[in-house]
Amino acid sequence: MTHHKTVCVIGAGVSGLAAAHAFKDQGHTVTVLERSHELGGVWAPHRSYPGIRTQSPKDLYRYTDAAMPASYPEWPSGAQVHGYLNDYARQKGLVPLIHFNTAVTGLSRREGGGWWVESRQQETASRTGYDFVVVASGVFSDRNALAHPGMDAFREAGGQILHSSEYTDPAQVKGRKVVVLGFSKSATDVAVNAVQQGAASVTIVYLEPVWRVPYHFGGLINFKRILYCRASEAMFPGWDMSWGEKLRHALTKPLVWANWRALESLLTMQFGLKKLGMRPSQPIESGISCGLSLATEGFYPMLKDGRIKAIQGTISGYEPGKVLLSTGDRLDADVAILAVGWKMGVPFLPEDVRQTLMEPDGQYRLYRLAVNPDVPDLGFVGFNSSFATVLTSDVSARWLVRYADGQLANQPDKAAMQGWIDRHLAWRRTVRPAAKVYGGLCSAPYHFRYLDDLIADMGATRRKRGNPLAETFLPPDADAYRSYLASVPPYQLARP
Repeated sequence: MTHHKTVCVIGAGVSGLAAAHAFKDQGHTVTVLERSHELGGVWAPHRSYPGIRTQSPKDLYRYTDAAMPASYPEWPSGAQVHGYLNDYARQKGLVPLIHFNTAVTGLSRREGGGWWVESRQQETASRTGYDFVVVASGVFSDRNALAHPGMDAFREAGGQILHSSEYTDPAQVKGRKVVVLGFSKSATDVAVNAVQQGAASVTIVYLEPVWRVPYHFGGLINFKRILYCRASEAMFPGWDMSWGEKLRHALTKPLVWANWRALESLLTMQFGLKKLGMRPSQPIESGISCGLSLATEGFYPMLKDGRIKAIQGTISGYEPGKVLLSTGDRLDADVAILAVGWKMGVPFLPEDVRQTLMEPDGQYRLYRLAVNPDVPDLGFVGFNSSFATVLTSDVSARWLVRYADGQLANQPDKAAMQGWIDRHLAWRRTVRPAAKVYGGLCSAPYHFRYLDDLIADMGATRRKRGNPLAETFLPPDADAYRSYLASVPPYQLARP
């Protein structure tokens, strides 16, 4: 019989809450360590820029057992998502489990199994033993920092240099000359928001144009209907494909190619990319891996009418009142906002564990993007980046509890896990190179395939919607996954 465990969850964002709930729900004793003063991770108000909203529609960006409020718009704002997460944590009894302002500083193996977790709360250091540790600190926990010559002189003259997550107050840009570095969704969000907040001027500096998808294609069709369904996922070669799938893939290649070219033409026209000189050179399908950028509403119109100026290049340095670019441009600036993303890292892992988990090229060796057979009693939730992170974290957290308890219907042995990891990494490197920033850990754009694997492992007797057309052409449905999870055989824990 499976025994009750003490479990430490590191991080109280979307994935940490999913893990805490899954382990608590199964009867384990859970402690959540969160280094900031509030829950929510990327959605915590202290690190959200004004105007932030989800890239995923609200019916996808949710837990299986809690819909977002009906009053929320299709793409909720950062404050609304934070409200939803807060309510979820309260309703599921997770708030008392969270220790805020507590940073994990180290992990070490405990004799006989489990881990010692070292943490620091203000000035107090502590060391506590747990049977199982879940790393849910996420791929967005440590900011990338850029160093350029002249930063100090720029700041001494009254200039500000911020990471995009530090832009939390519209007053930081009002009436000021703003330069935004980067071309991610956060970069374009910040540029549009700065215009809306009354910045004196806004310039975005970017390396390469990238394909962006509109919230609505042609102004009419919600993008989830086109890009978030099994039919579109089937256009990409997945891992562990059967002969039938491989054959179908080979036969439909010309159709798939034509489909992507048509999509590029539509986007080029919808956004006026030719005239702006912003038509990307790489094919759109090669960019749809871990991150698919949505077009911030208003961004392209603002480029057209000159409210945002775009320069291709990068920052090379600063002078008092000026940002210097690699192009030789010297831009008048009061504020530089650097949307340069995050470091993928788990700094508290011991060196031997890091060696076991990471390949020389930075890819992680994780079975189902969650566990490694050579690192027992440790799991990852939320490192399977996707377009529906709340849903994929929820299902993978429920998978992880069963794995930890030895209760998967398909409980793999070490050899099977290593084999899957090797095949998966070979596929990642050759067939579908993933964005290195995620350490190869993303399930996008293969949500269905990934979730299929997890619920099959768990022994779900229901795995697909009854209507084959809906299953092929509609986005993932959190309520459907709730019913699949309900069809997983239950089990009991032995009390200590």
